[in-house]
Amino acid sequence: MTRTRRGVRDCQPGILPCMLMPLARAVSILGHPLLVLPLAALASMLTRRVAPSALLTTMAAMLTLAALLMLWSRRQVARRRWAHVDASAPGERRTLNRSALAVLALVCLAAWLAGATGLALGAGLSAGILLAALASAGLCHLSLHVAFACFAAGIAWTASPALGAAFALLAAGVAWSRLSLARHVPRDLVAGACAGSAAALAFVRWAAAGAPA
Repeated sequence: MTRTRRGVRDCQPGILPCMLMPLARAVSILGHPLLVLPLAALASMLTRRVAPSALLTTMAAMLTLAALLMLWSRRQVARRRWAHVDASAPGERRTLNRSALAVLALVCLAAWLAGATGLALGAGLSAGILLAALASAGLCHLSLHVAFACFAAGIAWTASPALGAAFALLAAGVAWSRLSLARHVPRDLVAGACAGSAAALAFVRWAAAGAPA
């Protein structure tokens, strides 16, 4: 395979059938953290029948955060600081992770002060995943796609085991897509799965304890 300007490799026989490349890209997009986390959170909150105000607050916060990160990433590209919005280069990833970490810390604090414990926990656990990525940067390129897909599976599990299993299958598909697109090597996927699964377990245990939204 040869690397293109954006870092995605073109397929050649013996690596991945060309017909599967569009599927791999589609699964990677579908498994983006800014998409899977709001979907899993929405399913969980609807199933647990949280107060409408808590549902609206959580969804507004998550969608606003997603929009701000996307706009900021596009601005970085427009100012030629980044090559692409996916922040593939090490320096770009570090900047993105640190910025997202700061925002999540603020969201966690604000949600905790407002009594929105579910949102505070979700933001805190997400920040923990980013901390794990920053701390392990010298050893691997922890896959945030896989990490947050696994975290989303745990959140979805609190809605129903069947939905959690569906999200777990999506996480497996995301791992396959990131490997097939040459965005990660196996150890990156394992690191991401471990970080995301730890966050998922913490969230499931919190939900099982009957904690308020």
